[in-house]
Amino acid sequence: MVMTAPSVPDAPVRFPTKIAVLLRDDLEPWQGLNVTAFLSAAVSAAVPEILGEPYADADGTPYLATFGQPVLVLTGDRDTLRAARLRAVGRGTPVAVFTADMFATGNDRDNRAVVAAASGDELDLVGIAVHGPRNGVDKIVKGARMHP
Repeated sequence: MVMTAPSVPDAPVRFPTKIAVLLRDDLEPWQGLNVTAFLSAAVSAAVPEILGEPYADADGTPYLATFGQPVLVLTGDRDTLRAARLRAVGRGTPVAVFTADMFATGNDRDNRAVVAAASGDELDLVGIAVHGPRNGVDKIVKGARMHP
């Protein structure tokens, strides 16, 4: 989805879509940061058009593009994550997952293997990410709270 600038130069930008990362509330800080990075990468790979333009400083040094909209980082308990995954799947909203077992693997192939070894209901979720229409994402992450 292409983001357009508001017609009034100083008007706030309201994006039609939302990116949300939902973390389990019992993670160590390093784990939450790691999960957020992995899940954000999954969203950008699935929806590359939500990336903004590349940056450059006044010296002309180029920098990588980032999301063109905010990423909300939320927390919830195991049940909140399970319910959010179910709602995303039920709505047909693509969802990225990170399970507790993935902390021990160290590589992408083994990460996919630990996810494939469990049914969706059995995944020991520590994080999920979704991108979609604003109210749809709000309904998916219902019950979560903003990360402190």
